[in-house]
Amino acid sequence: MNYQNEGFLPETIESLKQELKDSNKNHKVVEGQENSDEFVNFYFIGMYEGKETIYDAALYTLRLHHASEVYELAEHEAAKKFPNFKGIHYEEDENGNLKPLSSEEEEIGWFITEIIMEMEEEETVKVQEFVDIDTNHDYGIGLDVALNVEYISEKTISKFVKEFNEDTLVLDDTLFAFQSEEEDVDD
Repeated sequence: MNYQNEGFLPETIESLKQELKDSNKNHKVVEGQENSDEFVNFYFIGMYEGKETIYDAALYTLRLHHASEVYELAEHEAAKKFPNFKGIHYEEDENGNLKPLSSEEEEIGWFITEIIMEMEEEETVKVQEFVDIDTNHDYGIGLDVALNVEYISEKTISKFVKEFNEDTLVLDDTLFAFQSEEEDVDD
C-alpha cells in the first residue's frame, strides 16, 4: 500500500504505540512554544475508517476559542476602517524590549481594543464545544477541539482521548460568551 501521510504508516503507528505504552499514557504531548494551560497539541492513536491511525490534535479551552474568534472579527473591522491595515507587528530592539508602535498602529490597536470590549459587552460572539476533523492533514488525521474547561490538564487530555476512541464523547451545545479578564493594575 502506498502511504503519502506518515500518520497512516504502520511503522509510525507502532513506534507511537510503544512510546505511549512506555509512558503509560494514551497520548503524547507535542513539545512546542504554543502549548499553554489553555492550548495543547498532542498525538494519540485511534481508528479511522476501520484502520488505526495517528490523530494530531489541538485541544483548547472554549475561552481561548472565544477570544480568538472575537479578535479575528475585530481585526476584520479594523481592515474595513483602515485600508492599509496588515496586522500589528511588534518588534524588539537589540535589548529585547518592544519597540514603540507607529501612531497609525497605535490608533488601530486602540480601535481593535474598543471593538473587542464592545463585542464582549454585547456578547456578539458565542461559541460552543466542538470537534473538527481534518482528513487532509499532513500527519495522520487532524483534530481541532474546544472544550469548556478552565485549563487543559493531562487528565483533560486523557479523558478526551478515551471518550473520543470509545465514541462516548458528548459535547455541550450550549452557546457561551466570555469577558476578558481584567488585570489588576497597581498605581
